[in-house]
Amino acid sequence: MPIKFTNFEEQKLNFAKATQEGTPEEQSEALQNMLNALAKDVEKDIMNQVNTQMADNVVLQSRGQNVLTSEETKFFNAVIEEGGFKDTDTLPKTTQERVFEDLKEEHPLLKHLGLQNLGAVTEFIYGDPEGMAVWGPLFGEIKGQLNATFRKEKIEQLKLTAFVPIAKDMLKLGPKWIERYVRTIIKESMAVGLERGYVAGRGDAQHEPIGLLKQVDKDTGAVTDKPSSGTLTFKPGRTTINEMKGVIKKLAIRPVGKDQEKKVRKVAGKVVMVTNPFDTFDIQANATVQNANGVYVTNLPFNPISAESVFVPQGKVAFFVKGEYVAAVGGGLEVKQYKETLALEDADVFIAKQFATGKPKDNFASQVYDLDLYLAEGTGTVEG
Repeated sequence: MPIKFTNFEEQKLNFAKATQEGTPEEQSEALQNMLNALAKDVEKDIMNQVNTQMADNVVLQSRGQNVLTSEETKFFNAVIEEGGFKDTDTLPKTTQERVFEDLKEEHPLLKHLGLQNLGAVTEFIYGDPEGMAVWGPLFGEIKGQLNATFRKEKIEQLKLTAFVPIAKDMLKLGPKWIERYVRTIIKESMAVGLERGYVAGRGDAQHEPIGLLKQVDKDTGAVTDKPSSGTLTFKPGRTTINEMKGVIKKLAIRPVGKDQEKKVRKVAGKVVMVTNPFDTFDIQANATVQNANGVYVTNLPFNPISAESVFVPQGKVAFFVKGEYVAAVGGGLEVKQYKETLALEDADVFIAKQFATGKPKDNFASQVYDLDLYLAEGTGTVEG
């Protein structure tokens, strides 16, 4: 059952702004405020459930509530007895699987990016569809041609750290509730970290993924901000059709080989548009019409899939092709006590570590545009 946040989303937005514009001190303060809000929202949600819980496990399970396995019960009873996690604890496999499934279910952008859970695996192989199967002489050499289409990606090179503040009151509620609390905190903390990395990550040099807003120099490997591919107004009618046509054609370019020969990939039904939440409704307003039945219908040419991220700067919009971004987590999800300074109210802080990686398969798989949104006569924008 998804949690209804009250203060966390606002603090998440402030954290996103701090990472884009703030000083290190402001970023640290914004992180602490976000974690405090997350802990309080989750604690409030769980306490409400505890106070109203009257059913047994069978009824709970039929309603989609969580019932712990024997391994999970033993693990979280130990957490309660120890007053938190030990130096290094690995969460039960079933808990890790729930965290991953919740990530995709409750965070559509991560699902659209194709987030994969590789479990204990820390590397995987992916390839270019063209060349995976080749024609040639009956007894000719084909191995070299096939190998050239495959690439190996290691995911132990990047480590995602999620902060887990455990409110002291939570330890009094029993293993079922502490598991739900810890799992929710890890899921939301990881979601923020993954979203930030997959949208605005600065590459291996900063121990981060390569985000949708970045590009890689094919000669030096340097990761820089992706230049704008143009300006979109979303003015209703032919203007929007032509603008979206340009976006789709740009995304359809697929560079192949060392010489970056430009070929075409299929993008129909696979284009995802990622907007800052502040810009979303202006775009939707321009794409909304009233049909003959008086019903308002929102639709954009070529039907891009809509998603939001606070890590896309206001006034920008990012597009990417589903299946053309490598997004994966792997290795065990380890939790241990955080011994550095991070003061939170009435809570002990732990950290959950997970191997992760992410990057577009090529520089054309994602594109960034500036927004100069058309406003119909008599309308205006809300001042932020």
